[in-house]
Amino acid sequence: MRRRAILVAGGSVAGAVLLSRGAAATTTEPATSTAAHKHAHGPAGATPRKASPLSVAPFQTRMPVPPVAAPIRQTAEYDEYEVVVRPAQLELVPGLTTEALTFSGGWVGPTIRGCTGRPVKVTYRNQLDTHTNVHLHGGHVKAIDDGHPMDMILPGATRTYYYPNNQRGATLWYHDHVHGDEAEHTYRGLHGFYLIDDPAEKDLGLPTGSYEVPIMLTDVELDADGSLIWGFPTDRNNVVVNGKVKPFFPVAARKYRFRILNATNEGTYTLSLDKGQMWQIGSDGGLLPAPVARTSVTLSSGERADLVIDFTGLPIGTSVVLSDADKGPVLRFDVGFTATDRSKLPLRLRPLPALPAATKQREVHLRFDFSSEEPRPVINDQQFDPNRVDFTIKRGTTEIWTVYNDDVEAGIAHNFHLHLTQFRVLSRTGTPMTPDDAGLKDTVRVPAGTSVRLQATFTDYVGRYVYHCHFLEHSSIGMMAQMEIVP
Repeated sequence: MRRRAILVAGGSVAGAVLLSRGAAATTTEPATSTAAHKHAHGPAGATPRKASPLSVAPFQTRMPVPPVAAPIRQTAEYDEYEVVVRPAQLELVPGLTTEALTFSGGWVGPTIRGCTGRPVKVTYRNQLDTHTNVHLHGGHVKAIDDGHPMDMILPGATRTYYYPNNQRGATLWYHDHVHGDEAEHTYRGLHGFYLIDDPAEKDLGLPTGSYEVPIMLTDVELDADGSLIWGFPTDRNNVVVNGKVKPFFPVAARKYRFRILNATNEGTYTLSLDKGQMWQIGSDGGLLPAPVARTSVTLSSGERADLVIDFTGLPIGTSVVLSDADKGPVLRFDVGFTATDRSKLPLRLRPLPALPAATKQREVHLRFDFSSEEPRPVINDQQFDPNRVDFTIKRGTTEIWTVYNDDVEAGIAHNFHLHLTQFRVLSRTGTPMTPDDAGLKDTVRVPAGTSVRLQATFTDYVGRYVYHCHFLEHSSIGMMAQMEIVP
């Protein structure tokens, strides 16, 4: 019952802005207020079920590769892109139309490819009838360009974000982050890849070009007519892979680099192959020191894994199935042709930065407060208030944070996302460290009754940034806090 109450509250509060084209909703009332919870027992924002939820047979359609955006302008100082935020009619399932919110018309927005050391400007034009904003997840940027949850792009307005790309090569992504609405907006399609290429990694010989493929996983519930069901997520078992439900993807009998992103609102994938070989070469913040052979990879919402899968030696006609431990098959690779393979899987990739000495330790406690009729998501016993600073941090310092999931009795999983900077996972209690914790991270799983210690250095920028549970149904109703970096 507690779990149901939480999810109904999340679905109704974040559903306050409907997909209806007839009524614009531009309220900025934070979802931490009593008014925001008033529909907690009857989700006004939910899509009514017209029939039984749709169950889709796997492997009916080919997985598309997200298009790479072309710059509209290139100067000596930066590359500039333009992305239109607009509704679109998409075909997630063959023969059915799904109304979505999109970046430039696709379930996965156009991939923006930046380069370490060369800045990028992205102008977003909001053609929705509701507010939006954009957060570059994993980006090291000024506070004004971070997509703060209260910093909105109103209908008809534009906003330009400046990304300096002064960080290592990595798989980042961008998504809506308007507080109270980020869960619904992201669920309905406002997400895309942002890849940073790094000249320091050019000579490693990893697969590139058409053999380097970003893959976004989300899970949704669909009605019989193809419409997205929003609200209490009882059956989000249709896994959408780059805009198609459980597709197939033709591959050559050679090595591929797959940049895997779990962009689902609330959930964890544990991915494995039924045959073939898989190595992890990177995590949220870029390459690992060396490839790690994996039999499975676990990603909570917002986490990424950079994988090399080797189809070399598999006979033409072989199928390799990527499955989730809970949802079953999500993607089938079909080995259909041969191709020359000059790529390498080096024994060494890239050393991680040294860990500076930490000068401050802090605790972050995630839980739901069940002391009142409606469950209250809190961090350190407080709901998000954009007017309150929870941690004040001196620029240039290194800190160790211990993040606790205190929802032991309810058995509710959380994860943790830190804006502005990457961190390193130092240790865990209640569950063992795994290769999923390796490398530079910005998002990490925190199962119920466990804790994780992480270390971060807060360089370059001052201002207010947020940290929160990246199960977006939790953050959208208040499981978020604010830090201020000061000179």
